[in-house]
Amino acid sequence: MTEATSPAQWVVWGGFVLAFIFGAVANKTNFCTMGAVSDVVNMEHWGRMRMWLLTIAVAILGTNALYYFGLIDLSKSVYARPLLPWLSLLVGGAIFGVGMTIAAGCTNKNLVRLGGGSLRSLVVLVFLAVSAYMTLKGLFGQFRSSFLDPVAVDLSQWGLTSQGLPHILSKVTGLAEKPAILASMGVFGLGLLAFVLKDKRFRGNLMQVLGSVVLGLLVVAAWYLTGHVGHGENPETLETVYFATNTRTLESMSFVAPTAYSLELLMLWTDKSMKVTFGIATALGVVLGSFAYAMSTRQFRWEGFASMEDLRTQLFGAMLMGFGGVTAIGCTVGQGLSGVSTLALGSFIAMGSIIAGAAATMKYQNWRS
Repeated sequence: MTEATSPAQWVVWGGFVLAFIFGAVANKTNFCTMGAVSDVVNMEHWGRMRMWLLTIAVAILGTNALYYFGLIDLSKSVYARPLLPWLSLLVGGAIFGVGMTIAAGCTNKNLVRLGGGSLRSLVVLVFLAVSAYMTLKGLFGQFRSSFLDPVAVDLSQWGLTSQGLPHILSKVTGLAEKPAILASMGVFGLGLLAFVLKDKRFRGNLMQVLGSVVLGLLVVAAWYLTGHVGHGENPETLETVYFATNTRTLESMSFVAPTAYSLELLMLWTDKSMKVTFGIATALGVVLGSFAYAMSTRQFRWEGFASMEDLRTQLFGAMLMGFGGVTAIGCTVGQGLSGVSTLALGSFIAMGSIIAGAAATMKYQNWRS
């Protein structure tokens, strides 16, 4: 097998293409989790929240359909491991929610803005990447690994090999695994669809509906790419591996840790052991997809910081997002879309904590003003 057609190359280039589309669609539809929460908290408007929930519903249905037919093994993902670090998920999620509110956008939103010409987002992403790297391998990581991660529940004590809700349902009720997957898809996937599409005004917004469906399908496609196309025998070690992922298992869209790995690659470019991974390719793909859309529609605009106070606020938010995103094992996309699409218990904890942190910060900001 040649290098040009190796599974690793398929995963990297495929991830870039999927993220390129993701960035363009997110720019086109103004897809933003923080904006969705803000609309609900400040204006009681559910338009963008329904868009986010529809994306989640599509991701849940598609991802678990792949799992049901044996095309991917979600139990191998980082989200579904039987060790549930609930304190890290709660604290990390809340801190990320606070940070994205202070910085006026999550990691994905800043990648999209960077593609649209925001130099402010470039600075935010650099500081986010530094903070994330410090949480992965540096000073912040010492605190995380010593005080937060050890507070966990080992589900294997109850005979569970995964924290995926279908697996838990199967163990509790005695259902076979495949019926449990279908039941979980019905409750969460179809339940969300019913809630979202019952709103007539949202159903009439074709751009938001189609955008949500496309974004959800891109999450599903990423799981298939890394979990099926990129799963095979390593010709050098003859071991069955997942190619070109930082977690060494199947991955989907997630942007906090990949920004840190992107910065690491740039700093250690001449180190031949450093490789472009799926995560790095997706982070770059979102920026360039957003850039392509902004240029094609003549919406590209250079943007900087409004004031010194704006700079301080944005950088503080970026540092919080870097720490929180790594600690919670994902961001609004990493946990809110990809993680939740696996129906992992921890992903629901992290997503709820992110929303709670963001909503509380918005209410505090409103109170101050």
